[in-house]
Amino acid sequence: MFKKVLFLFSITTSLFGEFEYRVENSNFTISQDEFRYNYDRLRFRGDFIDENYFTTVIADIVHYYGGNYLSSDEFSFIKQIQSDTPIKTETSFKKYADALFYAKLYRFYLGYEDDTHRTVIGLQNISMGVGRVWTPTDIFNPKNIYSIEPDETFGVFALSYTNHLNDSSDIEMIVSIDEEKKPKYAGIYKTFFQLGDFALDFIYSPKTVMLGGELEINIGESGVEGRVEVAYIKNDIGEFSQIIMGVDYGFLNGLNLIVETLYSSKTFSYTELLLNYDSEIISNMHYSSFYTAVVLSYSFNIFLDTSFIYIESFNDKNSRFLSPTVSYTIDDYNSILFGATINSGDSYYLKYSLIF
Repeated sequence: MFKKVLFLFSITTSLFGEFEYRVENSNFTISQDEFRYNYDRLRFRGDFIDENYFTTVIADIVHYYGGNYLSSDEFSFIKQIQSDTPIKTETSFKKYADALFYAKLYRFYLGYEDDTHRTVIGLQNISMGVGRVWTPTDIFNPKNIYSIEPDETFGVFALSYTNHLNDSSDIEMIVSIDEEKKPKYAGIYKTFFQLGDFALDFIYSPKTVMLGGELEINIGESGVEGRVEVAYIKNDIGEFSQIIMGVDYGFLNGLNLIVETLYSSKTFSYTELLLNYDSEIISNMHYSSFYTAVVLSYSFNIFLDTSFIYIESFNDKNSRFLSPTVSYTIDDYNSILFGATINSGDSYYLKYSLIF
């Protein structure tokens, strides 16, 4: 499948338009209480643009090394988590010695855009919500909470259409097909005003109904940005509501602060999460009804950056999560990041990225 996609993509771009590509390699060495292993992701991205038409393909080769980790229950569980799409986006896992690798199609979509319309079809990302840490409305493309890379999301096979109604409002309509070839529908209406943005959205599928709203405003001339996001969710697992409230502020010395809280009217046990790992609402299933997150980031210079995340669930003595990181950009192509996650079990990792 991957060879056919890349062949068609190369033929198309050789005949028309402009083609840009980049290759990125991210390598993590992770040390946990029980395991030490290496994760490596080689990513190819190609973008083709011909006037108002565009095509994007993103494909990965993922490699794990570490015998103890590959034979663990944790990794056996992670291997079962895949995209909910009508076409298989990952190859089978190939194992040799103490290593394992597979290939996946991360994104592949075609589209058209002009001043009024934007249409995209294919394996894509549907973005909803204004949260920095939690996004209750985003059950179309929720973050993969088990991924080593926090920005990773599974793509959905969808047709999306956006109409720029005027200079101050957009409407977007989406229909996607899941693994069982059943449809999921979504709609987003967003309006822009002088102080910020406001949106209403919904998601409907055979298993889930979500009604949501979001507000993002600049509070006067204080430099403070406020955010509110609300979601009502009804699923075969349960019926509940969630709300986040957050503020962002950038200090003059370069320090950036994010404070965000999450309230959920329903909580879920660890067993419920394991039994429903493939649910559409897995990212909305939380142990605690109330969370607070504080995110601090600071740039010492154009090369050295630091960040610190603190999350408290007020649930029990092991309810907090801390994650400090330090990143250093060597040049335009190379960067290094060292980080840690401190919870009931500590984990340390070193990431090296190469882009060419």
